[in-house]
Amino acid sequence: MFDSEKVFLGIAPIGWCNDDMPELGGENTFRQTVSEMALAGFTGCEIGNKYPSDPEELKWELDLRGMRIASRWFSSFILTQPIEQVEADFKKELDFLSKVGANRINVSEQSYSIQGQTDTPILADKRHVMDDAEWDRFCAGLDRLGRIAKDRGFKLCFHHHMGTVVQTAAETDRMLANTDPDLVFLCYDTGHFTFAGEDPLSVLKKYVSRVGHVHLKDMRADVVKKVAPEGWSFLTAVRNGAFTVPGDGCVDFDPIFALLSEAKYEGWLLVEAEQDPAKANPLEYAMKARKYIREHTGL
Repeated sequence: MFDSEKVFLGIAPIGWCNDDMPELGGENTFRQTVSEMALAGFTGCEIGNKYPSDPEELKWELDLRGMRIASRWFSSFILTQPIEQVEADFKKELDFLSKVGANRINVSEQSYSIQGQTDTPILADKRHVMDDAEWDRFCAGLDRLGRIAKDRGFKLCFHHHMGTVVQTAAETDRMLANTDPDLVFLCYDTGHFTFAGEDPLSVLKKYVSRVGHVHLKDMRADVVKKVAPEGWSFLTAVRNGAFTVPGDGCVDFDPIFALLSEAKYEGWLLVEAEQDPAKANPLEYAMKARKYIREHTGL
């Protein structure tokens, strides 16, 4: 199905320790986290809050375990900060990622985001909606960052995300339609599209050629059904188990894998399923994910 020389398997540390809620998995160390990733059979990961800030130290630790950095989250504030400041911060992240051998960066616009607000219902229409002028500023800013990334040998992969200004399929449509396809790619996340009430396969059919990075995230439908009536925030939904690893929820991954394969996707398939480690043992769930991916892709 996939070319194992061009498609790689990684997992995010968010199953072990949560950046937005550091008390989740507070007991899990960096070395335990990356060792368990490798033990489960993954060869790459993204960067979490417990990772060494020295790129040489980080690369040494990962090399010991046959691991490497796939990408990193970057919070952009194109709408609310001077673009010069955003560019300076972006370049610093690229400097770090270059030193650890990565070539992807996941950008999420965090201006006006409610994803980290613990008391704001995520499905209650509380998000900021961009006007035409903001859309123009936002897309022009992404193109500027995308040019910087391309010149450094990176792909800027935009991460649509619950609670942000780009959450829905329609917002993703507008963002991709108004950015340069050579500069701005999609960090395609199965879980966030599902949470937003979208069909992740339909979105992928439209934009498979723009996908630069893939987050594999499953959803527990019984939990998600409680989000609106209970008035849960995004983080409350996470705590209650809205997300899980591929094969443990309601997302049908087989046609997604088939479409990515047919399109000759190259890059990372990265499991990113934030859960409470006290409820979902990270190593156990990493092994479940690895087994499922092996059985359904041959990788």
